[in-house]
Amino acid sequence: MGKVPSSFRAMPANLLVRKPTPSPPAPPRDFRNRTAVRDSTKLPENTQTPREPSLRNPFKSPNLSDAKSLFNSIAATSRIPLDLKFHNSVLQSYASIAAVDDTVKLFQHILKSQPKFRPGRSTFLILLSHACRAPDSSISNVHRVLNLMVNTGLEPDQVTTDIAVRSLCETGRIDEAKDLMKELTEKHSPPDTYTYNFLLKHLCKCKDLHVVYEFVDEMRDDFDVKPDLVSFTILIDNVCNSKNLREAMYLVSKLGNAGFKPDCFLYNTIMKGFCTLSKGSEAVGVYKKMKEEGVEPDQITYNTLIFGLSKSGRIEEARMYLKTMVDAGYEPDTATYTSLMNGMCRKGESLGALSLLEEMEARGCAPNDCTYNTLLHGLCKARLMDKGMELYELMKSSGVKLETNGYATLVRSLVKSGKVAEAYEVFDYAVDSKSLSDASAYSTLETTLKWLKKAKEQGLVV
Repeated sequence: MGKVPSSFRAMPANLLVRKPTPSPPAPPRDFRNRTAVRDSTKLPENTQTPREPSLRNPFKSPNLSDAKSLFNSIAATSRIPLDLKFHNSVLQSYASIAAVDDTVKLFQHILKSQPKFRPGRSTFLILLSHACRAPDSSISNVHRVLNLMVNTGLEPDQVTTDIAVRSLCETGRIDEAKDLMKELTEKHSPPDTYTYNFLLKHLCKCKDLHVVYEFVDEMRDDFDVKPDLVSFTILIDNVCNSKNLREAMYLVSKLGNAGFKPDCFLYNTIMKGFCTLSKGSEAVGVYKKMKEEGVEPDQITYNTLIFGLSKSGRIEEARMYLKTMVDAGYEPDTATYTSLMNGMCRKGESLGALSLLEEMEARGCAPNDCTYNTLLHGLCKARLMDKGMELYELMKSSGVKLETNGYATLVRSLVKSGKVAEAYEVFDYAVDSKSLSDASAYSTLETTLKWLKKAKEQGLVV
């Protein structure tokens, strides 16, 4: 019940998502004779218009000799010029089933057998992505492709770095991605901010903080690639998630020294860290600081603050900020009310939380599964079983799923009240509604029944 609701997430998934790199434009076609073709005599019925050969899964085997034979056959029988798109499709199809070494050899065969073929940057990016993603590929294959690219007269650029780094990171090869970025930066081109921050985020997930700092310092000192506001936000979010809030505040000071001003999103990230640790006073301090700096709070700010204060048991302050939120023009949502209800239930004010449900619905805000389960848990903990069962029946009629805490508390409360048949009925609903797995639901019921049996043997329960 104390987890941060999803609406308080600190790092939206789309923050670092790079816009798709557009494919190279197709070579211009000559449309000058289109009218003449349209007006000419129709072709005989048996005559077929030449079509580009279909390349959907043409390779049935990764065998290199078979691949060369198939390519030679298609090239020999095609009645239209084979352009860059065709050759790229061949390589892409073969790469999907073949090893990197064989794919490169097929590429070299195409170069040798098709003297007019001039590979483009997109051709090498296909090979590079395959070399980075293939499970049996080593970093030497990546260098091999890059060398082929350079020898053809194409210098690796920021897109090249991005493809390589993302492909390596997505296959768990973080160290190789880091080393390759430094190498490409030194020899060819520094990464853009999207690629830099993408790698930084993966390093934060997988490596110790000192390794992350070493990377940041090296990129800045050796290559003049400096972190931006998004970079600092990634770092601060990482240390907040590890509950190292002192380090978070240190990073905020470093951010100011680097010439950046914290934005609302960054303040929300720090506030979330304090709220997760139930440090309501510090969260309020962050809110006041952002106001002093002229940064306007948004709905996530207020939701996070209300969550943190409610979790700390400071319900009146949470209600005060709820009013401030409304006055600022933000409508409380399901997460806002659920946070308040959770805090009230923690303080034993379950009936007050129940009345908040009515207020919530009166404002046109629909409760969700988490809202109902929070109330159910609170009512059962407060031994208000009549109200708890009324709410449970409402949940059941509305098809609301039971969550683990709500289910466990309800079952235990029913068994302790001697209502074993009702506990079995709740178990049936949890299983039938797929709220919980059969094993999880039964384990809770079985443990509770064992407790009841032992309590009866000891005379604790009549």
